[in-house]
Amino acid sequence: MADSARILQTLVVLAGLAVAVGIGWVLFVFVPDGNLARLLGVVFAVLAGVLGARAASGLAASAFADYDVAEVAVEGPITRDGGGGRLPTTPGGTPADDIVDQIEAADDDEAARALVLKLNTPGGEVVPSDDIRIAAERFDGPTVAYATDTCASGGYWIASGCDEIYAREGSVVGSIGVIGSRINAAGMADKLGLEYERLAAGEYKDAGTSLKEMTDDEREYLQGLIDGYYEEFVDRVTDGRQLSDEQVRDTEARVYLGEDALSIGLVDELGTKREVKDRLADRLDEDEIEVRAFEPEKNVMERLRGGSQAVAYALGAGVASALAGEDGSRVDGFEFELR
Repeated sequence: MADSARILQTLVVLAGLAVAVGIGWVLFVFVPDGNLARLLGVVFAVLAGVLGARAASGLAASAFADYDVAEVAVEGPITRDGGGGRLPTTPGGTPADDIVDQIEAADDDEAARALVLKLNTPGGEVVPSDDIRIAAERFDGPTVAYATDTCASGGYWIASGCDEIYAREGSVVGSIGVIGSRINAAGMADKLGLEYERLAAGEYKDAGTSLKEMTDDEREYLQGLIDGYYEEFVDRVTDGRQLSDEQVRDTEARVYLGEDALSIGLVDELGTKREVKDRLADRLDEDEIEVRAFEPEKNVMERLRGGSQAVAYALGAGVASALAGEDGSRVDGFEFELR
């Protein structure tokens, strides 16, 4: 299927190029008189040919697609804007909105009969994770989550909304839980002679502020928010995985290697990407399928920024963990994360 589609695409592109060059030659070379006009005509004819070839290429790609399955990657911490933590030692990920856009683009593409979500993420923010899950649930066709290295917390929140979950034997899967964190700098502030002066409207407005000790009421209030997120997480998993409420809670937010995750029902099968493709081919009643990666376009500055973040993380990974938490959903200094 793929070879014949490529041949058809090539023929369409060549035909489009020939037609465009022919039209350009007539308009800009054959009709005008004079050497300068003829020279400019050649230039315009070539440009017309290039534009025609590009248009024909797009038409050929849509009419004779050489793929059956769309793949969208969710890599790194899950955040709204793709940023990492507050320090450069925390790697960034793909913006959740961009991931949603790619899933929706795949859903609109008639050639994409199935969707593979390639997951390598420790989790992240609650609502962006849920946005990705919802987009995958709305995809019109089979959906498969493929866990590579790590599919934890927010990553598993997303995966549990797919029809099937595959993992490797060495994959880290699970962490069905929510964490809330803040830096308690009250003691340091006392030593430095700093005093917290409260100017707020509403009793719990500054409940998570790091420069003061937390009261029992504030702790209960914030714990209630965490419990609410946890209940939502449990509901998502029980609905998507057809597990009982007790089975999900018994994981106690632990992570599992592939074999253990399979034995308790967190994943459906263990396998390589090749085996995932074979399984999808059977499901689509094809001898073989081709997968196309749907990914957002990045300009030069975004690519450079991504490279610099990776270098910073490689040089300083682990240093920030003692100083600051990852970015999550924040309420007045208190962070909520699916981790």
